[in-house]
Amino acid sequence: MIIISDINEMQRLADEHRAGGRRIGFVPTMGFLHEGHLDLLRLARRASDIVVLSIFVNPTQFAAGEDLDRYPRDFERDCTLAESTGCDIVFAPKAAQMYPEGDASWVHVDQLGSSLEGASRPTHFRGVTTVVTKLFHIVRPHLSVFGQKDAQQAAIIRRMTRDLHFGIDIVIAPIRREPDGLAMSSRNTYLSDQDRREALALSHALQLARQKYDNGERRTAELRSTLLDELQRSGAVDLDYAAIVHPDTFEPAGEMITGRVLIAIAARVGKTRLIDNMTLGEKAIDS
Repeated sequence: MIIISDINEMQRLADEHRAGGRRIGFVPTMGFLHEGHLDLLRLARRASDIVVLSIFVNPTQFAAGEDLDRYPRDFERDCTLAESTGCDIVFAPKAAQMYPEGDASWVHVDQLGSSLEGASRPTHFRGVTTVVTKLFHIVRPHLSVFGQKDAQQAAIIRRMTRDLHFGIDIVIAPIRREPDGLAMSSRNTYLSDQDRREALALSHALQLARQKYDNGERRTAELRSTLLDELQRSGAVDLDYAAIVHPDTFEPAGEMITGRVLIAIAARVGKTRLIDNMTLGEKAIDS
């Protein structure tokens, strides 16, 4: 496995692999890898000849007052974990090269990024789509793997990739959970022991909604009420949103569920903001 920090070097190597007929799989991350990230790398490994992992804590997707400066980092550990999955290249650029002085270009996806996470973090998705566009142009992948835990982000990247004719296959991997159900996240390291126990309310709420759905409940309001009751049971969970939406458009689901829907939750537990989701209906992503 090799480590590259220079953009020009990464582009040159990517061009060599493409010219040699090798299929490049790409996993963009902000580092501090966990088993969920490793699942993405393993999936890319199965579908590609060359696997590239990027590690870049992207400043433009953090708003003022968010956790950019304290976002967890452990580059050496990340490289060791990536190599264990058969990763070929770690691309770790510097912010000054990704966003050179005078940089003034942004990529924005309308509508999909205006609700839920977009409403709570208005500049977040603009930062995500811009950095992913830059990374796509640098790494030149044939396919790129994202996680279902960031469901709205994944939908936006799919739409952007299609609309801008990138010619890249976007693959979405299921959520990886801890044995007790908590969705894996780099930010879980912020949780105190008490917060960690309280955070289980998110996955418990989703499971209760799924149980009701599996037992025949199709009323959106009733399923959302189940979510809210469980989340409010814990006084330590400060709810941002709990929504039932169409998984591709993120428009609110109708009064009755007739197809596939996404249940999405965001909440603060202690000082840590967590997100989780689950799909219900036909072709639901197992989460």
